[in-house]
Amino acid sequence: MALDLDTRDQLIDTVRRFVTERLRPLEAQVSEEDAMPADVIEEMKALGLFGLSIPEAYGGLDLSMEDECLVAVELGRTSPAFRSAFGTNVGIGSQGLVMFGTDEQKQKYLPGIASGEIVTSFALTEPEAGSDSANVQTRATRDGDHYVLNGAKRYITNANKAHLFTVMARSDPDKPGAGGVSAFLVERDLPGLSVGKPEKKMGQQGAHICDVYFDNVRVPVENRLGREGEGFKVAMQVLDRGRLHISAVCVGVAERLIADCVAYMSERRQFGQTLTNFQLLQGMIADCKTEALAAKALTMETARKRDAGQSVTMEAAAAKYFASEMVGRVADRAVQIFGGAGYIAEYGIERFYRDVRIFRIYEGTSQIQQVVIARETLKRGG
Repeated sequence: MALDLDTRDQLIDTVRRFVTERLRPLEAQVSEEDAMPADVIEEMKALGLFGLSIPEAYGGLDLSMEDECLVAVELGRTSPAFRSAFGTNVGIGSQGLVMFGTDEQKQKYLPGIASGEIVTSFALTEPEAGSDSANVQTRATRDGDHYVLNGAKRYITNANKAHLFTVMARSDPDKPGAGGVSAFLVERDLPGLSVGKPEKKMGQQGAHICDVYFDNVRVPVENRLGREGEGFKVAMQVLDRGRLHISAVCVGVAERLIADCVAYMSERRQFGQTLTNFQLLQGMIADCKTEALAAKALTMETARKRDAGQSVTMEAAAAKYFASEMVGRVADRAVQIFGGAGYIAEYGIERFYRDVRIFRIYEGTSQIQQVVIARETLKRGG
């Protein structure tokens, strides 16, 4: 649902102040401790951040895609780990349920997801199925009024905090590829489900990923999401929205880095003048700004198309591809502009350099986005 302009402006202003006054001062602490302060999580719940995309009927804010992207840009102006704390509730961990869930499933889970009392995760990736998402090997064997799940998932965001997993599993072993995959809502406390230790990562400390194991986990049939064999369809539609959200976050991070660079250049002096006077550095700022503006324009245009009911599979892939690659280039230039100061931890630039690297990998690698863009372009005839 699109907010009226006054309400939208109030929401964006509230999120912007929360990011500036509350989150940015904690960036170094969260990175060093690899943990999110509990009081910050409670404040995020109170602001409604866990329910940005959940329908109002279930306690969420029910933002349109355009409004969600505008909020995501603001959230991108701080360490991405903060957004990740509730990102799965807003995106891949909840949207399959919103799009394909039964009334009973929605009533049971969505109010808790919107409030943040239920943390969700999206369990698709496996040791042999990441980009090749139709090749999942986790099995879901029908046994009366249950499915029995066996297998393992890898690199699952928020798995160590999740109460509910959307799990992709092969329900028809005789049907290869996407057609044999179904989606299931799997509760954390079911016997046989276990979660590994958080992985040590290159960046985004404070946001955790873990392996998830299924050992004869009995999931009620009523917890299947959509019809049997529709799992790949669920995953792809969820990812369309998630890719736009990530694109907007990338824009926000780029804008933060550009602002930091401009502030540093205005203060740092070399050869008797501030760095703002050096044309080679001006050129780097110009490149950063131009690419950030282009990514934002593509992301917002695609969001509006999605809100209008148009298919945006190609456009969402293009936005995610361009925005994630863009923010990597901006972060690299930021390190260069800061020079030695950009390489040490004090200024936080090296942290962002590491943080943004994952954007080119999750929600579909850049190479998968290229495949999607090419496939959809050829399908449309140009």
